[in-house]
Amino acid sequence: MAMTQPLSRIKLLNPEFPNKSTGIINGKSSGLLNWNDIAYPQMYDLYQALLSNFWKAQEINMQDDIKQWDQLTEMEQDIFLRINTQLASLDSLQTPTMSQVMDYVTDSSFKAIFAVISQQEAVHNESYSYVLSSLVPLSIQNERFNQAKNDPIVQKRNQLILTAYEGFRQAPTPESLFKLAVNSINLEGIYFYAGFAFFYHLARQQKMLKTSTMISYIQRDEMQHAYFIAQFLRILISENPDLQSETHIEYIYETISNATELEKEWAHYILKDLSGLDLKEFEGYVEYLANKRLRQLGLKNYYEERKNPMPWIHVFSDEMINETKSDFFEQKSRTYSKVTESNGFDEL
Repeated sequence: MAMTQPLSRIKLLNPEFPNKSTGIINGKSSGLLNWNDIAYPQMYDLYQALLSNFWKAQEINMQDDIKQWDQLTEMEQDIFLRINTQLASLDSLQTPTMSQVMDYVTDSSFKAIFAVISQQEAVHNESYSYVLSSLVPLSIQNERFNQAKNDPIVQKRNQLILTAYEGFRQAPTPESLFKLAVNSINLEGIYFYAGFAFFYHLARQQKMLKTSTMISYIQRDEMQHAYFIAQFLRILISENPDLQSETHIEYIYETISNATELEKEWAHYILKDLSGLDLKEFEGYVEYLANKRLRQLGLKNYYEERKNPMPWIHVFSDEMINETKSDFFEQKSRTYSKVTESNGFDEL
């Protein structure tokens, strides 16, 4: 099938087709989901891993951070607010995009996972708002959101993602879905990390620990989203031979390296005056992450092979997610998904 041929929105119910989908797109599927009879059984494990992460922003009591806020330097406060609203502006794109993809994916198990991701991105977005509402009045929040919208560096970064997302929105084809998936990996697997590093850097100094706890929850989700999209992309490519061309491989390398350079540029822009955070190390860290994303797609490293040059992020994040947390409603202990190699922080 031509990669530029429009995809059709999937009918809700197709009783004449099997329940197990015959293809991730352009397949035959009844629309009914029996998790015990799906084309890619590993998707059930991924679905369960995502569900085990369930959390709410209100579970984190911001009182300690509220007390500490005025002790931050003016520069730390400025960076904090700019990064918070910039991360929120990226997550705002994900909820409607993941929901739209569901309309064109044939396989019901993938639809279910996209639905969970869409919901989790809405939680992330609310979390940034929850942090802001704890610290500054609405007038400052609005001012900072407008700053994020109008900032030329932010616009430049977001445009890479928006071009691909709008391309699929305007003309859903296998080709535009492929590009959307690559750029979703960029957004979730590369674009958040300068922001995350800043919050962990504060936490290293025992500052704003509740915010960094929330960031560690968000980061765990994002890593699993990036992993799932990589699996989705590999299956999309394997089922559609026209996507197996050199041109498409080049697009992946070019787009992921482009996102990596934009993330470095953003880090130099937003973190340049922050003492104690080595931007050269950060550049190596983003390259290290880009290589991981490429290997998840079954491709070779683009950048020099290296270990994580910022191991304090790994250590700090791992400690931030304790095995048990207190349930917000019942105030009794419940077990959260433990951080293991399969679900997250080995990625750092």
